[in-house]
This record gives sequence, structure tokens and C-alpha cells, in this order.
Amino acid sequence: MQNTVKSSIHFTGVGLHSGKPVHMVIHPASADYGIWFRRADILIGDALIPARWDAVEQTALCTRIINGAGSSVSTIEHVMAALAGTGVHNALIEIDGPEVPILDGSAAPFVRAILEAGLVAQTVPVRALEILKTVTVQRGAASASLAPAPGLSIDFHIDFADEAIGIQDKSLTMANGSFVRELCDSRTFCRKEDVEAMHANGLALGGTLENAVVVDGDAVLSPGGLRHADEAVRHKMLDALGDLYLAGAPILGRYTGIRAGHALTNELLRTLFATPGALRIVECDARTAARLPGAGVHLAEIPAVA
Repeated sequence: MQNTVKSSIHFTGVGLHSGKPVHMVIHPASADYGIWFRRADILIGDALIPARWDAVEQTALCTRIINGAGSSVSTIEHVMAALAGTGVHNALIEIDGPEVPILDGSAAPFVRAILEAGLVAQTVPVRALEILKTVTVQRGAASASLAPAPGLSIDFHIDFADEAIGIQDKSLTMANGSFVRELCDSRTFCRKEDVEAMHANGLALGGTLENAVVVDGDAVLSPGGLRHADEAVRHKMLDALGDLYLAGAPILGRYTGIRAGHALTNELLRTLFATPGALRIVECDARTAARLPGAGVHLAEIPAVA
């Protein structure tokens, strides 16, 4: 069955790029509503923005959605990953600014709050997108693909010059709460030189060593170091789950990302929906629903470091 949150959940923080304070509330929503954002600070015009692949405006550093009236919300990937990973299918997210709060740079604060609030099962079956044939997009050395598989799995490869990151590979089947246990606490990361360049261009103004892993060569500058030795690739997988949830439904397929980012994953979804015969909508029976990322997750599964 589809799920929504049991009660409204409040978050207060700052936007990663704007550095400005923002308040956000995840509200329950009816069955088949999907995930929508509403800009509470926009009083004239259309303030509702669908969390959907075709509403994404291409940006390199985060995922930003925008409606026909120009209302937008950016850096939605972590909360989208939390919704996917806890099995929330319907929610209205009200926010009083243009950017989701970064909190600790991971999805764990969202996951914890959702699981503490609890979910309500709705009397409508979950519909999923079953991948029927492989679809791939590529930009230079980066690529992303979706291939047929009985449930969602994510394979990811990254390769950075900084020794603190280097080459990392990880594969996970996203069933049985693996997102909550393995990925949700992994923080966004960047290189010290990139931080300096972003600040010079008025970006990442809300970024600190507390809400991002900052590396400089072989050194990790953030206090406490890494939460996982391969935290960087885990975070890329977290981002991929959030970006894939913009398909509008859970995906049954294998995602493979090689040096992929937000823009490439969105391009993959656009290619998927434009490719005849690449997918079909299926109504999940109990066995299929049990393989979805949010099935059967528990609060105790959140890593203690988060």
C-alpha cells in the first residue's frame, strides 16, 4: 500500500548555497497525490512545484525544480532520498524559501524525523516503474544507465584526484532498509579548492565543515573525519536515489552511475521516458512491494554516527 507521513514534520536550517535560514514542513497527503513542494513565501502566482523529472532545471551542484510560473526549490535531493528510502509516496512539502535546508549534509535528519513521526498506510496499491530495456546516457567519461532488475539496485563508481577520496566503488540492493542503514548518514563532500571557488561566485554560502565533508589532498578537514571510509561514493548513491525518485514512482531496475551527477541522472530519466518500450507501470503485489527501498525500515537502523 502507499504511505504518507502520520503528522506534519518541521525542519529549520540554512540553505547550502544561499546561507539563509529556511523553515520546511513535510505534510501528510492523500493517496496518489505524489510529492509536491509549495513555496509558502510566494503569495501571488503559482507556488506549487511538482517533484518530477520534467520539472528539473539543469544545475551542476544540486537538483532544482521549477514550475511554469518560475517558482522553484533547489537542493531537494536529500529530502527526496529520505522519502524514497522510508517509503513515503505522498507528501506536500511546504517551504518558506527557495532552498531545502542542508542540515548536516546528509539525509539522516530527514529519515530520523520521518521514522519518529511514523507512516500511515493508504488503501491504494503502490505503482512502480519496471525497466524493460537498458537505457544509457553519457557525457565524456561520465555515464548513467538503467537496466532491467527485479528491484532497485544502485552501482556507483567515482574517481577523484584527491587521495582522501580517490577511486571508490559500491553496489547495493536497495531492499530491506539498506538505504537507512548504509547510505542515509553520508554527507555531501567537496574539495577545499572548490569551496573557495564557489564562495568567490556567491555559492555554498551556508556550507561549513559541519554540514559537508571538505577534503584537501589526503586530508579530511571536517571535524571527526569520515563517517565511512567510502562516505563519498555512498553520498553519490544517496543523491542518485533522491534524483531517481523524481520519476514519480519507485523504480524496479538497476541504476549504474560512473562519475555521474544530478544533471546526468535527470538526463537519464528524460531519455527513459522518451524511449518507446523502455518501461511499464506495474501495480506492486506484496512480494514486489517488500523489495522497495522503504519497506520495513526501523528507526534503530539509522547509523549511530548520524
